[in-house]
Order: sequence, then structure tokens, then C-alpha cells
Amino acid sequence: MPNVLVVTAHPGDFVWRAGGAIALHAKAGFDVHIVCLAFGERGESQGAWAKPGATLEGVKAGRKAEAEAAAQALGATIEFYDAGDYPLTPTPEMFDRLVDTYRALRPEFVLTHAAADPYNMDHPVANQFAQHARIVAQAAGHKPGPDAVYRAPQVYLFEPHQTEMCGFKPDVILNIDSVWEVKRRAFECLPAQTHLWNYYERVALNRGVQGGRNAGLKMTYGEAYQRVFPEVMNVLR
Repeated sequence: MPNVLVVTAHPGDFVWRAGGAIALHAKAGFDVHIVCLAFGERGESQGAWAKPGATLEGVKAGRKAEAEAAAQALGATIEFYDAGDYPLTPTPEMFDRLVDTYRALRPEFVLTHAAADPYNMDHPVANQFAQHARIVAQAAGHKPGPDAVYRAPQVYLFEPHQTEMCGFKPDVILNIDSVWEVKRRAFECLPAQTHLWNYYERVALNRGVQGGRNAGLKMTYGEAYQRVFPEVMNVLR
């Protein structure tokens, strides 16, 4: 089966921003694998820290369980690097691990964060980490061998929280009507961030209006993406 790789800084990011794409491709028969770099235990867990007696390890365990439930709801597998957040600090060992994942999965495409986000520096760190590993994975001289060379996949950046502040200019709007209820159920797997549920439903509705207008189709819910590399076509369409 074809593979999709998602590299996310925190648990909520892959749900709010790419949950529709994950569910849509899982439904179509793709194996979707999520690499979650941090549990979001410091800066992405407001609801968890509001509970009496909250501890760092307890919050991490709770967010891990939430992320696993959300990934399962969307039809994806997930692994965790426990890199820490605020700040996100991947190690050379984690980088090598992600390079190996690229080579093992040979994904059709990659989903990750926008390249800039002045509100959350963990997000561009995750972007650079994902893209750098993609480049090294295609280098024949890195761990040379029969599996060393492969075609580097397209990278799609998912929508940041405030697009106008992040230089995000979408060139793809994905119709997620057929999996919206799945994405919404994944929201409900993340009680530590209930304040974002309605916000990201509004984002999906806005992108649905824009997608319908651009395509001339009836469409209610959408997700926006920005391609990093040019698409190669035989004819314009």
C-alpha cells in the first residue's frame, strides 16, 4: 500500500490542521504514519494543567493517550519522539531515526508545518526537521546500500493558526466533506485543548466555502495546504 508521512510538533497539530487529509487517505487505502515530536506537555496542554495536582509526567502521559486515540480515530499509526516542547529540541539521534523512517516508508507525500510561525517557534523547527531529513534520506552516500536511493516526495504544509502572520499562501484546498465527522470525532479525543474545537471547525467551514467557489462544486468542509515543490504535469489543467 502507498504510505503517507506526517511530521507534527505536538499532538493537536495533526488533528486540527491535517485530520481531514489523514482520514481521507486512510479511507482510500493509504497507510498514514504520524511522527509526533513532542507531547505538547508544556505549551499545548492548557486544559491538562488546569486540573489540580497536575505534574509534567502526568500531563505527558495524558497527551500521549489523547494523541493515540486521535490517530486511531483518523485511521493512522503514530510514534512519539519525546523531544520536549517550548522549546522543541530534536537530537541528532532523532534526526537519524526520521531519515530511516523516510527510507523505510518511502512516502507518496509528507504533511508538516508551515515554514514560519512567530507565535510558536516549535512549528518551524518541526518543518525544518522534516524537510532536512527528507533531503538527507535521498542522499546515496548517507548509509550507502541498496535501499539508499529513493525519490524524495512532495511536501505539503498544513495551515498554521494565523495564516496571515506566517506567510502561508495555500495552493491546494482539499475537500474533506466525506470524512468531516471522522475529523470532528478526533477533535473530541483531545480534551486538553477544547478551546480549539470550534475554532478549527470554523476554519474548515471557511476553507469549504473557498474550495467550492474555486472548483465550482458543492463543498462544506475543507483543509488548506501549500506545496513546497513544483508539481510536474504533462498538460495544464
